[in-house]
Parts: sequence; structure tokens; C-alpha cells
Amino acid sequence: MGAASTLIALILLSLAWETILAPLKPGGTLLMLKAVPLLLPLFGILRGKRYTYQWACMFILLYFTEGVVRAWSDTGLSAKLAGLEIVLSLVFFTCAIFYARQTRPSRNNQ
Repeated sequence: MGAASTLIALILLSLAWETILAPLKPGGTLLMLKAVPLLLPLFGILRGKRYTYQWACMFILLYFTEGVVRAWSDTGLSAKLAGLEIVLSLVFFTCAIFYARQTRPSRNNQ
């Protein structure tokens, strides 16, 4: 539940950030397309697929990295939105790690 809601929030943040809130150019840029790859793990996360949680943990680190770079280099609202992107990606990462750990197969069955 936490991973799904933070992933959806990250998608909405990416779209709003690059179109309305603080686009690089007035009227928005093609950077809004950075939200599209976040749709790849969305359906697997919503269905509770353990494998999706596992690879999405590594995938989300790209968004964490972008947030760190833009928080460091941007100013004003864009830097604050980058901070929010950092927080959302870290919360997603944490939730996904815990879900993958809780759903791992029991070692007693081997």
C-alpha cells in the first residue's frame, strides 16, 4: 500500500513539476515524459508481485539520483520539488524492500 501510493505520488509529482509547477521552459517541456517509465512497475506493484518490487527497488534509484542532482543545482520551487522527489523515492524504496523481505519464500521449505 505504501509503495503503491508513493509510486502514484511520484508519477503525479513528475507530471505536475514539468508541466505546471516549475517547468524548465514556460508551457512545459518534454521532461514530463520522465513519468512514463514509472508506469512500468505500477501494475505489478498494485498486484503485489514480489519480482516487480525487487527490480523496482533498483529502478527507483534513478529518480532519487535525479532528485539529488536537481535539489543541488536548481533553485526556488524546483529545488523543493526535487526534495519531495527524494523523499518519495526513499519511501518507495523502503516500502518495496520490506515487502520483498516479508514475502520471500521460507527457507524451512527447502
